[in-house]
Amino acid sequence: MTVTSAAASPALLHGIGDRALAWLDGHREHFRLTPEDRATSRGVIERLKPIGELSVNLRVLFREGVAGSHQHIRAGHLLDFAWRELLDGGNVLTAFQHEEPFSSVPLEIYSTFHELGFRHPGLESAMEAGRRTLTWSALEMVPNRRLGVINSERQTGLVPREDFDRAVSRTWLGRLPEPWTVQYHIAYDITHTVFHLTNWGEKPDGIPPDIASYLALYLPAWIEDWADLEHWDLLGELLVVDTCLPRPVLDAEIWERYAAAQCDSGAMPLHHAMPDGDEAEVFDIVHHPTMVAAFASAMAVSRAMSAA
Repeated sequence: MTVTSAAASPALLHGIGDRALAWLDGHREHFRLTPEDRATSRGVIERLKPIGELSVNLRVLFREGVAGSHQHIRAGHLLDFAWRELLDGGNVLTAFQHEEPFSSVPLEIYSTFHELGFRHPGLESAMEAGRRTLTWSALEMVPNRRLGVINSERQTGLVPREDFDRAVSRTWLGRLPEPWTVQYHIAYDITHTVFHLTNWGEKPDGIPPDIASYLALYLPAWIEDWADLEHWDLLGELLVVDTCLPRPVLDAEIWERYAAAQCDSGAMPLHHAMPDGDEAEVFDIVHHPTMVAAFASAMAVSRAMSAA
């Protein structure tokens, strides 16, 4: 493994996020739910998930205070568009909650908007009806997803129905397994566990010391592996994990490779190069890695400036 002490420059880091946000803003209409999406619960969930991810990215950008004036204005308009037009002021989430009373999806999406000052009393009432049941905590889900639900309850000012530390201990990362066993899905589980431990990078000290030490030791190798495989989506998430650690590396060589993979338009490919095809189909493939690029950029710029 190549080891380097050089950290990426704030200018390079900022450019990645600025281009990614411009692409997301320019393709905002593709986030809309279509009549076909609304026909099934699965269709609604699949289209709501990107909206939730978009809101997380914008919240991180505002929270870290690294956006320039133009970028800040663009992010504000995009956030307002997401709440008022894509979610109809929260009515879309409320309708889904009534249809699926024990689903945590509306809570997981609403929690970020709630932190940003948006409110929908009807949605909060509908969510609470489901949370009062034993079913709410009995629903089976993967451990890092359960951790995310607890974190969403915290973000919304609710008392979690389950113990956070116990939920952490049930995750893959909480058990500190053999690092060489990390494969594709396990790597994503690791990243999301860290996101929920830190509330999307807000509280690096939310990572227990033993987990932080484990990540500091093995994360650089995982990052280099996925960079070599040119899996830009997963690499971006692992780079965010680095920014969540007490002493992030911000490896310049890795970040330069990551920046070189980004298209001039601002879109970040999922794997290898940008796909061809219909604009809407391409959006569905690359919107997530592009949002990850915006997230990684905001966190990295903030940490780089703090270390300067």
